[in-house]
This record gives sequence, C-alpha cells and structure tokens, in this order.
Amino acid sequence: MSSAIEIRNLTKRYNDLTILDDISFSIEPSEFIVFLGPSGCGKSTLLRMIAGLESISDGEIWMDQNRLDVLPPGKRDVSMVFQNYALYPHMTVEDNMAFGLKNIGTDPDVIRTRIKSAAEMLEMTHLLKRKPAELSGGQRQRVAIGRAIVREPKAFLFDEPLSNLDAALRGRTRIELAQLHQRVKATMIFVTHDQVEAMTLADRIVVLNNTRIEQIGTPIDIYQRPASKFVAGFVGTPAMNFVNVAALTNDGGTTTVQIDGMKPIDTSIAYAKLPDPQGCFELGVRAEDIDLVDEAEAEVSGTVSFVERLGERTLLYVRLADGRMLIADTDGKSQISAGETVHLKMNKVSVHLFDANGVAYHGEE
Repeated sequence: MSSAIEIRNLTKRYNDLTILDDISFSIEPSEFIVFLGPSGCGKSTLLRMIAGLESISDGEIWMDQNRLDVLPPGKRDVSMVFQNYALYPHMTVEDNMAFGLKNIGTDPDVIRTRIKSAAEMLEMTHLLKRKPAELSGGQRQRVAIGRAIVREPKAFLFDEPLSNLDAALRGRTRIELAQLHQRVKATMIFVTHDQVEAMTLADRIVVLNNTRIEQIGTPIDIYQRPASKFVAGFVGTPAMNFVNVAALTNDGGTTTVQIDGMKPIDTSIAYAKLPDPQGCFELGVRAEDIDLVDEAEAEVSGTVSFVERLGERTLLYVRLADGRMLIADTDGKSQISAGETVHLKMNKVSVHLFDANGVAYHGEE
C-alpha cells in the first residue's frame, strides 16, 4: 500500500536558528521522491520530521488525509532506513527483521511469511541465520531495508542509506533500490547529497538550500531547466559554466548575449521574458553544450589547460585570453592535449541566463 503525503508550511527552528522555513509540497502515492542538497540544508531534518523523530516548530504533515505530525513515531505507519544500519549485533538477520513485528504483537506465522518474502525479494535468504558481524556493509544495508519491508508501511524513508558503501557497491545497491520500488510500488522518500543517486532513483527531486526549496521537478527538468543558479551549479558534473554578461540585445524577439572577449552569442531565450534586460546577468552553459568548431564558426577560442579523460567522455579545461576558464565536453576518444588551441561555440538552445537574484531564464527548443 502506498500513500500520498502533504507538507504544509513546515518550519523548523533551533532557538534562533531556522533550519527549514515555510516548506510546502506534496508527494503522490507510489512516488519515489529524493531530497537533494548540500550538507546542512535541512534534508535529513525534514525526513526525521516526517518520521516523528524531530519536532516541528510550525506547519503540518498529512498522509492520506490524516494529520501525521500529531501522532507518535510508532503510529505513523512509516519505516525508516538509517545511514548506520542500526542493527542489533547480538541478533541474527532473521531476528533483526522480526523484532519490530514481534513488538507490536504480529502473528508468528505472518512474521515468517513476511520475512521469507522480503528475503527472497532482496536475495538474502542464505543470510537469515547470520549475525551482523558476519555480513558485509552491503549485506547489512540490505537487512536494514528488509526490516523496513516486513512492516509493510505506507511509506519508506531512507536517510542517506548508501553513504557508507564503496563506489561499486553503491552503484549496485542503487539499482536494487530502483527495482525494489518497482516491485513494492510504495511511496519512498530518499535523502542524499549525491546528485547521481538523485538523478538515477527519483521520480521527482526536491532541491533544498538555505532553509527553503529551490526547485521541485523530474531529474531531466532539474538538469536541463534549473530554476536558479544554485540548482544549475549544484546538479551536474562538472558544474555548469558561468560567465558574466556585458549586455543583452533584442534580435527579432530572442536574446543575443554580449560577453567581453567573445563574439555575440545567439540564444533562443525570449527577450520579452527578461524583467530587466539592462540588469546584471550571467550566462550559464553546460560542458556538453559547448561544441568544438572551426575557427571561423567560433564564438571564442582558448588554450587547453587540462584534459580530464573519463573513458566515455573527455573534459577540456579551456583557458580564455582574459584568464577565465570554460569546461567543454568532447568525445572519449579525443586526442586533444594540454597546450592546444581550441575554438568553441555554444548551443543556443541550451544556454541559460541568470539574473542578479539567481533566477533562471531558459530558451525554447
């Protein structure tokens, strides 16, 4: 069973310090939502408030038309998977999974059936008689997830559950979590500061920063149409390139960008959308939206300062004449070396403008 969750004007303060300020959004039944943001942005606090492990200062939390924040944690019908697994070391895997159900008086036959089903789902039937000390980190995390599954909650809450795993295991466990969501069709809320986890797992991402929500959207929307300069710089590897704009001009309804040391850059951004075209703006462009071209086509040229070879792609760190750096993405088989001169042109459909407040303006495809 999955459930809709609604956050209404939620605020969290510690004395004079505001952690979250008037947060509101809704989660659909069976949706996989990821809270993404830098350390200290309040994402884990928000998750713990939903679970009942943190008090709220103002606002309300609702699930299936019922007020959740007035209930104690054990009555909220949610299961939480912690970063540190939180397994009882003296108990077997089976006993760890059964513990919560025994505490609420669940029938032993029901407990056995649920444990068997969860163990098969997570491919850990052979681990049931082991104790946590006999398990790898990935196996312990699987047990923690299994313990949550057997409760058959209305919503699963994951607090950075993969952060203690090595890179290869994190990748495999991400796939397992995605497959688990497809099987159980439950509402899942997942906290991470890792954008790869967010992009690969989420139906929608809630990007948090500085006590507030910066943007809520699908992974592709967050990446391709960031709502703010913060989102554009936080999501994506490498981060988006930002360049100060000298002037903006109206070219038949679309915006042409003038940047010192570059030829005019055509965009598909509607000039009429800009609230103050004479104000301060920055142009933003992702590395993959900067093309290597012939000198005659180039908007700017520069010298390759560093080459980062990543297998399927190569990143070129290009130093411009005025000292600014642009990062361009090219083919993984590229033979370009540091010290070479390259000529660059930006994809006009994929550039963004950010005003002095960091608000984003996008072009039309």
